[in-house]
Amino acid sequence: MVDIKDPENTIMMELKDGTVVIELLPDVAPKHAERMKELARAGKYDGVVFHRVIEGFMAQTGDVEHGNENADNFNLRRAGTGGSDLPDLPAEFSKLPHDRGTLGAARSQNPNSANSQFFINFNDNHFLNGQYTVYGRVLSGMDHVDAIVKGEPPRYPDKMISVKVAADADTDAEAEE
Repeated sequence: MVDIKDPENTIMMELKDGTVVIELLPDVAPKHAERMKELARAGKYDGVVFHRVIEGFMAQTGDVEHGNENADNFNLRRAGTGGSDLPDLPAEFSKLPHDRGTLGAARSQNPNSANSQFFINFNDNHFLNGQYTVYGRVLSGMDHVDAIVKGEPPRYPDKMISVKVAADADTDAEAEE
């Protein structure tokens, strides 16, 4: 297991093959980091599918409106077109490159349209630099990300089983004892 230095800014994403530990970067993109924590704490990411997964490029997820496999309104064909009930976020571009394992904010053509969707880069995708907000990086479990079923959308998509802020996950573990 990886040493978590800042549990308040660390995400624990449970996938079918194991846990992905993501370090959020609030010093680089504070609004995006805060949004991910807010949605994770509300359980909004639990059950949301990876609706766009391109080999050698990235895995995209986070459509809490249409992409939650556990919800009555789940629609794989519409997954990727929705967000959350929260307002869109302004771009928080930085000099951080889109390297393998970084988290980027998915958005429409409008740079200020990011909401709940995000992608994890499979490779260094530097052509995205300065165009999409980078707000996290995978610390461990990238092999689980690599194993996500590919497709646009995949016929039988993988999903985020649960997404928690590490500071809360410790509390949950203590509560279960």
